[in-house]
Amino acid sequence: MKIDTTCVQGAKDKNNLTGSISVPIYQSAAFAHPAVGKSTGYDYSRTQNPTREALENVVAKLKCAAGAIAFSTGMAAMATLMELFSPGSHIIATDDLYGGSIRLFDKISAKNGLVFDYVDTNDIPAIKSKIKKNTKAIFIETPTNPMMKVTDIAKVAELAENTDILLIVDNTFLTPYLQQPLTLGADIVVHSGTKYLGGHNDTLAGFLAVANAEIGEKLRFIHKTIGACLSPFDSFLIIRGIKTLAIRMEKAQENAKALADWLPRQKKVTKVYYPGTGAMISFSVESEHIACQIIESVKIVMFAESLGGVETLITYPMLQTHADVPNEDRLARGIDEKLLRMSVGIENVEDLIEDLEKAINN
Repeated sequence: MKIDTTCVQGAKDKNNLTGSISVPIYQSAAFAHPAVGKSTGYDYSRTQNPTREALENVVAKLKCAAGAIAFSTGMAAMATLMELFSPGSHIIATDDLYGGSIRLFDKISAKNGLVFDYVDTNDIPAIKSKIKKNTKAIFIETPTNPMMKVTDIAKVAELAENTDILLIVDNTFLTPYLQQPLTLGADIVVHSGTKYLGGHNDTLAGFLAVANAEIGEKLRFIHKTIGACLSPFDSFLIIRGIKTLAIRMEKAQENAKALADWLPRQKKVTKVYYPGTGAMISFSVESEHIACQIIESVKIVMFAESLGGVETLITYPMLQTHADVPNEDRLARGIDEKLLRMSVGIENVEDLIEDLEKAINN
């Protein structure tokens, strides 16, 4: 089955006796047992719920994974992931990450005894130089947020395999529709389902997908113990969102490529960051004044922090996604007062260009 067909028809309710096309919302905290020592396969919704199970199964199919686990948010998935490691474990991470990931690593995981080194993960010698006896994982985000730096997953996977280190990939920006990290050698994929999988800015969700069932069981044990599970209703919303993932990604990417071609021709735009695929673009302008002018002048494009929905959103990373990153570190990453990030939606691209043109030249 091709991936776009899987998006539409991959989520199935294995308990369906009615012929319902949509997976039902099993809004139940607990499930009755038929007899002592017997179970329907469901006991308590924190452990598993039929709606969430259907969602996890379709996500696993989309990611070519041995299994997938759904969480209440992307950061809940990240926090659970960090529980795989013991105090003293060393993790090498991409030097340009989503600010929430940096906050988790530096403020929570470090407090719990984990040690992090940030490097350009497309530089294999740089990664090798940081590997220690206690290195347990390499965490990459590609393309990165917000500078759109790209890492060669297969090359890092080869290094990780030879050193018995887990390779973890944040695949939020490209989704399984445009990039398949597990087929390239990654061990674990993390994804904010709030973004493109949901696609409508109406619910929060997170996922971990694994290449190895043994790792999946370890993560599922942590998942049910911590309890950061996705609710039945939110599972239903993400299933519904996934049905249109393929066509949304195609249209959003088409729009993004048009904007990535148009933006460099604007005199007040000094640099455009676009990796050539996906629907995320960052760009720098001549001054802080122009950046704020654009944010405050757009009418169709909306000033908001999230991404991956049908609407085009513009974000000011230094004040939003990366506000908790120390100023010196932000500037070293290129995240300054002139940088804007845009999540391109599925509107008519001519309307988006007209809106941005007026805002830039206001």
